[in-house]
Amino acid sequence: MPQGIPDAPPLGESALRPGTFDGQTVLVTGGGTGLGKAIASEFARLGARIAIASRKEEHLEAGKAAMEELGAEVFATPCDIRDPESIGTAFDEIEGALGRPGVLVNNAAANFPVPAEDMSPNAWRTVVDITLNGTFFCAREFGRRHLAAGTHASIINVGASYAWTGGPGFAHSAAAKAGVKNMVETLAVEWGPYGIQVNGLVPGLMPHEDMTADIKGNLARTHDKDGCQPALRVGRPRELGWAATFLASPYGRFISGHTLVVDGANWQRRTLTNPTVVSVRDQMGKGPFGAE
Repeated sequence: MPQGIPDAPPLGESALRPGTFDGQTVLVTGGGTGLGKAIASEFARLGARIAIASRKEEHLEAGKAAMEELGAEVFATPCDIRDPESIGTAFDEIEGALGRPGVLVNNAAANFPVPAEDMSPNAWRTVVDITLNGTFFCAREFGRRHLAAGTHASIINVGASYAWTGGPGFAHSAAAKAGVKNMVETLAVEWGPYGIQVNGLVPGLMPHEDMTADIKGNLARTHDKDGCQPALRVGRPRELGWAATFLASPYGRFISGHTLVVDGANWQRRTLTNPTVVSVRDQMGKGPFGAE
């Protein structure tokens, strides 16, 4: 009888030594909610000072409160990652408050499901601008500061498995995340000689309280989320945080240019016979496309 992969250890545990990130500043974009907050939390538990950047004040407040509850020193600053000047200002403020970040987690992104034929030019540009351009602008600002100072550092770009496979219903995000994955491989080679490692991190299905309404709606149409995963369970947000802390830790320094998928093998799932194809429009409950 299949039993699946055992559940994760309890929240609060870690494979790394206590204090692994003592004295270090970790910047997580979009770190006030969801998986970004889960990643920031695991760095905080290991002693890091946490910087959170977000466009939304309520997200900054939520992230700050969560980190303070863990006893971490935290600084939250508004930042629009589409704007290099806004990024530069945010980095200046973070350095003044906590010191230069030694770890950057590019987590902030934009996404929503839409059939390609319904996608507006503005929708395409917005998602690509935030997810791809914003990730590069943040990495560039971070990298330039460490190159100038001659200090080693670590970048983690949060990606998506449809960077490899394509993502029906997510043409904008899939294209952007493919660029993010390629950026990992390019920057790892360019900046490796200067002591900057660059990796990617891809989450699987990890339900959390901050999921958007469209994602919740998609999940609601699946009656058994655990049974749809090869692991026979969904992921826990802390499992993504544990992976991030390992990649940025002293024990992961020789890993660079790699994208680690944390999804219980779900993205590699295949069936012996193909199921009946259901169009994206039908999956989303949309009627026939009308050119008008």
